[in-house]
Amino acid sequence: MAIKVVTKNRKARHEYHIIETWEAGMVLQGTEVKSLRDGKANLKDSHARLTKAGEVFLVSMHISPYDKGTYDNHVPERPRKLLMHKREIRKLKSRVLEKGLTLIPLKVYFKNGKAKVEIALCQGKKHYDKRSDIAARDAKRDMERSMKYNR
Repeated sequence: MAIKVVTKNRKARHEYHIIETWEAGMVLQGTEVKSLRDGKANLKDSHARLTKAGEVFLVSMHISPYDKGTYDNHVPERPRKLLMHKREIRKLKSRVLEKGLTLIPLKVYFKNGKAKVEIALCQGKKHYDKRSDIAARDAKRDMERSMKYNR
């Protein structure tokens, strides 16, 4: 099973507590797939939105226009439909209705030739949560550094 990661949302783990993750397929146009294969995508400020019709859309994901595309090139920030099972969408819908939870894409990748996105159910972190995470990471790094030099 060959997985090629196209892009990651690096700020997501800093800005949000990740509760649960799902894998979803994406409905893309041909030039979007070619741009993704070139690695020209950005997940910054993107999120997933549920519709009343029971569909999930990825909003604000930027895929740059394909260099060799013609007049029929895609729109860079159009909403893209995500392909998920109905039971997964129902579960997401019930969880998103809870206060403060949102759907954030973590990474876009190709799995067996198909474009996939990993979306996560997240809760925003407070400022003090971010500070405590940074302090814990620094403490772990210092401990590993001292263990390395004490051998």
